[in-house]
Amino acid sequence: MTPPPSPAERVLVLDFGSQVTQLIARRVREAGVYCEILPCTASDARIRAFAPAAIVLSGGPASAAAGQAPAAPAAVFAAGVPILAICYGQQTLCAQLGGSVEAAAGREFGRAFLDIADDCLLFEGVWAVGERHQVWMSHGDRVTAMPPGFRVVATSPGSPFAAIADDRRRIYGLQFHPEVAHTPGGERLIANFVHKAAGLAGGWTMAAFRERQVAAIRRQVGEEGRVLMGLSGGIDSAVAALLIHEAIGRRLACVFVDNGLMRLGEGREVASLFQGANAVFDLPLAAVDAGALFLEKLAGVTDPEAKRKIVGATFIDVFEAKAEKLGGAGFLGQGTLYPDVIESVSFHGGPTATIKSHHNVGGLPERMKMTLVEPLRELFKDEVRALGRALGLPEAMVGRHPFPGPGLAVRIPGAVTAAKVAMLQKADAIYIKELRAAGLYDAIWQAFAVLLPVLSVGVMGDGRSYEHVCALRAVASSDGMTAAAWPFEHAFLERVAGRIVGEVAGINRVVYDVTSKPPGTIEWE
Repeated sequence: MTPPPSPAERVLVLDFGSQVTQLIARRVREAGVYCEILPCTASDARIRAFAPAAIVLSGGPASAAAGQAPAAPAAVFAAGVPILAICYGQQTLCAQLGGSVEAAAGREFGRAFLDIADDCLLFEGVWAVGERHQVWMSHGDRVTAMPPGFRVVATSPGSPFAAIADDRRRIYGLQFHPEVAHTPGGERLIANFVHKAAGLAGGWTMAAFRERQVAAIRRQVGEEGRVLMGLSGGIDSAVAALLIHEAIGRRLACVFVDNGLMRLGEGREVASLFQGANAVFDLPLAAVDAGALFLEKLAGVTDPEAKRKIVGATFIDVFEAKAEKLGGAGFLGQGTLYPDVIESVSFHGGPTATIKSHHNVGGLPERMKMTLVEPLRELFKDEVRALGRALGLPEAMVGRHPFPGPGLAVRIPGAVTAAKVAMLQKADAIYIKELRAAGLYDAIWQAFAVLLPVLSVGVMGDGRSYEHVCALRAVASSDGMTAAAWPFEHAFLERVAGRIVGEVAGINRVVYDVTSKPPGTIEWE
């Protein structure tokens, strides 16, 4: 972790396994306060050593009403600092401090409405007594009796203790999730907690992160270490490379691996950014054409997890071979982000469920010879973009839609072939060009095409066709953790479908994916 700006200005988030724990950390950082996440199993000694100025207990999948449920360490309450307990966090807080929790007769899941019953520091300037506000609930248990010293400050139809407060100890419990976008104003509640309840001034910014991360890279790599960095052309790897370059200069060797699974023309774009007379940045860059190797390794593979691991392992093979030719490197730079980590493995060893592995997290081979340097591992995509702007990256790259590390391999469900990749590259390029022409690209979080393992009957000209189906995906999101399908006008979809079917040989049908996240993921694999 990057060292905090001040020992007195740090918040600890204890993870009980919620899929959105990282959103809590993001909201705290948006309020200008540094924070770290530890599992709820962290030892008392570790919590004391961190010396938090405030603590947040996250939600989680367990039942506080059941036996052997995870509990907050004793050091949380012994610290004497403000506590914000969310969802399961509120339930275990109440159970541990003398209240009671029971299984609810009916679950509250999704949007609910909160009635504000009393004032408290969390609500100051946000919600007033007598008002009703939309919140996001996701729980099967509920608090049925408060611990001594608490009072009710808000209720909902399914939760008589939806928000409780102990003003003397500055401890607050919320049954709802203020960290998600579905609770309007929730981020202001968290800001009130860190500023008003905890009294933290705030001062953690991307500029501060940049300064400290550069120092952290120098400490990790040392005075003589060399880093091999894979540049994909995306914002994550570019920002990571610039940070590492700022830290160690020419001891960074950048490699662009053309894995044959990139977007149309991506290799040329990378070269123009980092090489040649008109390059924006002068980074040492070598290109490796490994498309045939990746396709050979993926031949006949249909399982998405196997694809990710194959792509990850092959990347490392190529990097290690190139590192030897470049004189050796003890470190491998990667643009791993927060969402990659939380969806792959529990962030710090807590009970979070694994959703899917990422080629640069859960898919790395155990025999890898280089030590990872991951300067962006604790940032969300919007934070990386802010950092990219501070580093001077052009807006065209900063605002570019996310692209998966395994590339088009996970946008082609089923077996991957060169012919399928070529079809998908063309279809995706048409889609993106139409989005830009319609002025929609920058408003959308992520958009892409998927080549489905489905053949459909069609009529093209006067003949029968039996060709592939292409799915279009576009979502609105702020962080990639939750997302909603973009509400295109039908005329736009008709125009894109017409172009794809007319211009891409092998595709005769186009569909649009309207699934939100959750329950789906943004990518198909």
